[in-house]
Amino acid sequence: MAISFFQGAFLGLIQGVTEWFPISSSGHLVLFQQLFGITKSVALDIVLHLASLIVVLIVLRQDIIKLVKGVYNKDKYFLNYFLWLVIASIPIAFVGFFFNGYIKQTFDNPLVVGISFLFTGLLLLLSKYPLKKTKSLSFLSTLIMGIGQAIAILPGVSRSGTTISLGLLQGRKREDVARFSFLLFIPAIVGASILEISSLRTLTDIPVVLFSAGVTILTGLISLRLLLKIIKNKKFYYFGWYCLVMGLIVLILY
Repeated sequence: MAISFFQGAFLGLIQGVTEWFPISSSGHLVLFQQLFGITKSVALDIVLHLASLIVVLIVLRQDIIKLVKGVYNKDKYFLNYFLWLVIASIPIAFVGFFFNGYIKQTFDNPLVVGISFLFTGLLLLLSKYPLKKTKSLSFLSTLIMGIGQAIAILPGVSRSGTTISLGLLQGRKREDVARFSFLLFIPAIVGASILEISSLRTLTDIPVVLFSAGVTILTGLISLRLLLKIIKNKKFYYFGWYCLVMGLIVLILY
């Protein structure tokens, strides 16, 4: 892997925005890596996703602290919430462990990326319904969100878009769904990083990689906070139109 500071900054920007906006960070990284003629680097992807992990730890630090304290104090609600996170993480762990090789092959297939963008777009547009979202989270609703996260391993399928849309479609409260989705991101990225930890040995251009990660953190802090406001203002489904356009463009060009 050999990238310039400009390329690193651009990839960091793409990761910082698209990881949180429901438009698929993996799909965009695949496309722009091809555009720049960069050999796909699993190591770089891991570093950028770890940078995104720092973002969610910062933005949701109060929720994380409350959860940790609640579990420590054996509060029933927080114990159940923690259990939901664990169980909802099982689908992506299963898919990642047993089908990792097959998943990697899809990152070199523009057809998969294009179709996945279309899938994400349609799901986002459907998330507008039902109009009333007043139910609290439950074991079943969070498990379905976890299954959605497993599907989002495919490039072009947005993790945040899929998990949040599935929560909204079940009539769950917007803020609760968003919070759970982003907390669910933590074990997913930690698990994926552990699974691919050996690839970090291939990292070169360390200053560029760190610079790229820094860009991801700065842009991610802005993007995640902005997305939370968008969800609260019931504009989340608007991103669906972007994904549909992206999907069509990819299918036409590739």
